[in-house]
Amino acid sequence: MTGKWVFPAPPAPAVAVIGAEALFPVHRVYCVGRNYPDHVREMGGDPAREPPIFFSKPADAVSPSGRDVPYPGRTSNLHHEIELVVALGRGGRDIAVADALEHVFGYAVGNDLTRRDLQAAARKKGAPWDTAKGFDASAPITPISPADEIGHVNRGRIWLEVNGVLRQQADIADMVWSVPEVIAELSAYYLLGPGDLIFTGTPAGVGPLVAGDRVRGGVEGVGQLEHGISTA
Repeated sequence: MTGKWVFPAPPAPAVAVIGAEALFPVHRVYCVGRNYPDHVREMGGDPAREPPIFFSKPADAVSPSGRDVPYPGRTSNLHHEIELVVALGRGGRDIAVADALEHVFGYAVGNDLTRRDLQAAARKKGAPWDTAKGFDASAPITPISPADEIGHVNRGRIWLEVNGVLRQQADIADMVWSVPEVIAELSAYYLLGPGDLIFTGTPAGVGPLVAGDRVRGGVEGVGQLEHGISTA
């Protein structure tokens, strides 16, 4: 479709790329739920290897590392969830596990911020998680490290601390579904595209954040995420 906009188009969401002036344009943000056995247990689930749970966030939920996140409304239980993020440079449908890494542009570190009270209420009703997961600035993220520079990530420490106190720690190798498996399974549901981000799940230790908290976390060999929680 061509023609003029009825009002100025909003800026396209994008993430910085380490070592490059060009930005990574964000197409969609997909997330994987319950991808570490210890987190499945702490959420009251069975860590048996079942098909992964997928949900999404708006593309403009991304927020750069170093920028404070306003405490969102309609919640009294905001939680942190540190995650490895996969950035796709190629799209496709029904991608084979063996071919999945060919679609990866790079990796980043993200925080899947969650209104836990709203998620719990939605789960009880069998309702969608949209308001629990897809709010403004709910996806803080580091600049992307290109896979050509750091290789593909299949192990390494993942961690998060709040105000200097360690809360989450595991190894990427602990994931129930590996990065190639996640990409392959996701591509059976959606036509993936260049610019897609995939938050791959969080380990145990998720917990509350309040205004004034300072969050720091990372993935070994990928990067380190930092942000604060400000008043709304």
